[in-house]
Amino acid sequence: MTTLAEARALDAADGLAPLRARFVRPERLIYLDGNSLGMLPAASVAASADMVARQWGERLIRSWNEGWIEAPARIGALVAPLIGAAADEVIVCDSTSVNLFKAIVAGLREAGRRDPKRTVVVSEAGNFHTDLHIAAGAVGCVPGAELRIVPREGLAEALGDDTALLLLTHVHYKSGARFDMAEWTARAQTAGALMLWDLSHSAGAVAVDLNRAGADLAVGCGYKYLNGGPGAPAFLYVAKRWQGGLGNPLSGWMGHAAPFDFTDDYAPADGMTRWLTGTPPMLALDGLESGLALWRGIDMPAVEAKSAALFDILLAAGRRAGLDCVTPLDPAARGSHISFRHAEAYGVVQALIARDIVGDFRAPDVARFGLTPLTLSHEEVWQAGEALAEVVAEREWDRPEYRMRSAVT
Repeated sequence: MTTLAEARALDAADGLAPLRARFVRPERLIYLDGNSLGMLPAASVAASADMVARQWGERLIRSWNEGWIEAPARIGALVAPLIGAAADEVIVCDSTSVNLFKAIVAGLREAGRRDPKRTVVVSEAGNFHTDLHIAAGAVGCVPGAELRIVPREGLAEALGDDTALLLLTHVHYKSGARFDMAEWTARAQTAGALMLWDLSHSAGAVAVDLNRAGADLAVGCGYKYLNGGPGAPAFLYVAKRWQGGLGNPLSGWMGHAAPFDFTDDYAPADGMTRWLTGTPPMLALDGLESGLALWRGIDMPAVEAKSAALFDILLAAGRRAGLDCVTPLDPAARGSHISFRHAEAYGVVQALIARDIVGDFRAPDVARFGLTPLTLSHEEVWQAGEALAEVVAEREWDRPEYRMRSAVT
């Protein structure tokens, strides 16, 4: 068990510690929910003010020719190093859900063109629900397509000669369990299917190398570990080998080869630009660009090492409280959050929030805590662990006000 003195010693030796000063930090708050909504980078405040007052307020429509129109590709290039992609393989646009729809429909169409009997999208039972909801809607848009949802242990067996696409979330939103990307990409492709990864709990949390794994497609969000702000635009990755063949099913004007020719016919742009649909949301893109700027020069192995140290501190506290940790103990098999099972997990989280220690709840019985190495200190996590043990031991969760469910948990 880590002592307070040991936690402070880890902070003194932490090469990532100076980055904490680059975020807006509410006084006395210990924030363990950066895996849901990342903290506000201090630079985003000035950048947003400039976007609103000068770029929009003064330059107005001229700003489209002064950097706005290039923003989706420019910001995509900032995401690329964090996911092991080339700069011209990533575009920032829309939401994770919309990008999932694009990728699934495009993958189904391509698989069916190559082999008409490949009509099935395979995914994991218990995957993040929007992934399964979007997949259900996407297969409904492709005649003859089918969504096959199976338990994790049945995924390998579910891959067959009718599989068009395997859709997996790299790091599970609830348990934090991480798939071996290279292994599962190879399994999908050996079966003749395309591999689509959801990196929403991976980008900025763990080292990702899409190109080394040989992945085909990937999506991810910008508002968790990338600190892009609430509802920040998402990113879409298409391996270069597929960029000439796959088509965007949401063929809007910004994906056109010449959007300002205003022609009735649709001609897709080259490269990742074809995956754009509508007008880029510049206020939101600006926040994400500021968040991504923090990642320049950061060593992902150092991020993972700090994540592992934070995990061990909170794990020890959870065990002392008698909680069941549902997150894999092997750092290579998990993301950067830790989840504990408790029959009254919602009340536990609410009791901690009342102490200014913010985590979140995932139904039916999981208390989840994000371990964001850029924004947390070892001492803060040690303090959170002590509070967690007290809340459970003293049954602080057993109060009427902590049983009232809010709309967002």
